[in-house]
This record gives sequence, structure tokens and C-alpha cells, in this order.
Amino acid sequence: MDTRITRRLALAALAAPALASGARAQAVPRPARVLVGFAAGGPTDLVARIYAERLRGAYAPSALVDNRPGASGRLAVDATKAAEPDGTTLLVTPASVMTLQPHIFPREVRYDALADFVPVCTLCDFAFAVAVPASHPARTLSDLTTWLRAQPAEVPYGSPGAGSGPHFVGDMIGRAVGARLNHVPYRGAAPAVQDALAARIPLVVAVVSDLLPHHGQGVRILAISSQARLPRLPDVPTLAEAGYPALTISEWMGLFAPARTPAPIVAALHQAVAAAVRTEEVRQVLDRLEFQPTVQGPEEFAARIRHDRDLWGPVVRASGFQPET
Repeated sequence: MDTRITRRLALAALAAPALASGARAQAVPRPARVLVGFAAGGPTDLVARIYAERLRGAYAPSALVDNRPGASGRLAVDATKAAEPDGTTLLVTPASVMTLQPHIFPREVRYDALADFVPVCTLCDFAFAVAVPASHPARTLSDLTTWLRAQPAEVPYGSPGAGSGPHFVGDMIGRAVGARLNHVPYRGAAPAVQDALAARIPLVVAVVSDLLPHHGQGVRILAISSQARLPRLPDVPTLAEAGYPALTISEWMGLFAPARTPAPIVAALHQAVAAAVRTEEVRQVLDRLEFQPTVQGPEEFAARIRHDRDLWGPVVRASGFQPET
């Protein structure tokens, strides 16, 4: 899901002011690193940076993002797992790395989200979208279902990559509506969206923010996977509203610390993030990405991780997906 975002948005996030530091003592006396398993410039990196900037002074003397791209985000996870549990090494990662990849890459994944880390808090939620080219005859998800069922052969649908959240959401949609779909993986959301814009593929599933700039101008978003409609897409129904409540799926980005990080440090970190999410600067950047600010605490976050791991296991097995070796 880590596609490039606009340079202007990234610069705006970095230019926003940090939280004032004089109100309370810092939880850790040394600079903190926030590890990110994806390259600079993508959504995960941006979310990490807007929060890291606001940890400066409130939590640590400074907090710098350390990008460790590779292995679909797992390099940063492994590095955080091996770090000292002193509060100076943190991890920001999307949900799929912790809850979906263990089912897809059971031999490669060498970590457990709950045993090897302290889940500090969620940072934001985001949803998936189902879209067709503007020239497609379907105007609603019901239209699309009718069209799909009438096709004599499997219908291709694009996603940002094999084993991604949108890949499996598309598979779930196909089974829910009784249609035969054939997954076409792309190397990122941008080329999948471009092929939809050019009507080279009839259906695409991606994160809402990847499709939103093109809605009504080359693609048509038919439904979204969130629990409620989104402010910038007031006329687009949720999948639940379209008759498929089991397809209500929201992903998250979360903040983790190594296992055995002292509870006072975790509490201070959670408090600093809770203060950051109330700032207008953080909310503006998240709103532009169509990410919803959320700060679930450690216990609630841990329960959500358990739920999501249990959700994705049967989905992956039902899809029959086998990663290439």
C-alpha cells in the first residue's frame, strides 16, 4: 500500500510545529528512532514523521524516522524486535505486516506481534475501495455484481500486489457476490490505478487514498470497506450498506515498542501520541490522506491485533494463495 505521495504534503507535515516540551519531563533522556519498513515518501513514512515530530520534547529530546525498506516491511520489524527495550527504538507499521503476513509467509516471519512487542497504540485507520473505469457500465456495486455474474470467463481485478490487503479484499468480494475473479497483482497502487484510468483492467481494489484523487475523473469508486461513509466521499456507500456487512474492514497503522519496554515508558509514549492526534496539523494531514485518527491504547490495540490475525487466517486459506518462492 506504500505508494508515493505528493511532495507538497510531505513537506507540509515536516514543517508543522512540534508539541511544546516544557510541561513535563521527557520519558527517555536520549534521542528516539522510529523505524519504518518502507521507503521515504509513502503513507507509512508520512504518518511516522508527523507523529515523530510531535514526540520531540514531549517524549524524548528528538525522534527521527529511520527507513528500513525491504521484505514487505519486515526488516524494520525484525530490527525493532532485536532492539533494547529502553524506549529509544520504536516501530510504525501498517496492520498487514503484523496480522496478514504471518499467514502468507509463515516461514519468513520470525516475530509475533504480541509476544515480541508492546503494542503501544494505533495511529490511524484507513479503508479499501472498489473502483471501475469511468467508462464501465456499472454505476453501483449492485450493477457491478450483475455485470460480473454475466461474464462468461473470470474477470481480472487489480491490486497493489500479491499478498496485500486489497488482494484479499478483492477475493472476499468475489466470493461474497458469487463472481469469478482473477487477481492481477501490480507493483504498487499507482500502476494498478493507471490501468484502471486507461480502462485496461475492469476492476481495481486499493486503499481509498490511492483512488480518491481520480474519483469522478477517470475512475468511479463504487463502495468502501469502512464502517461509515467518508466525508470526502459522501455519495459512496459502504460495503455493508450495499448488503455485505462481513466485508467491513478497516486497516490501521500502529506504534510498537520492543517487548519488556517498561510500563511507565509505554504510558508516556501513549500519552504523547494522544496529545499529538488532537493537534490540527496532524488531523489535516491525515484528512488529506482520508485516514481517520485513532489512538487505541495498549489493551484495546492488543485485542484488535488478535481479532485481525483471526480474521485473515481463514481468508488467506480460502483464497488458495501461495506466495512465489
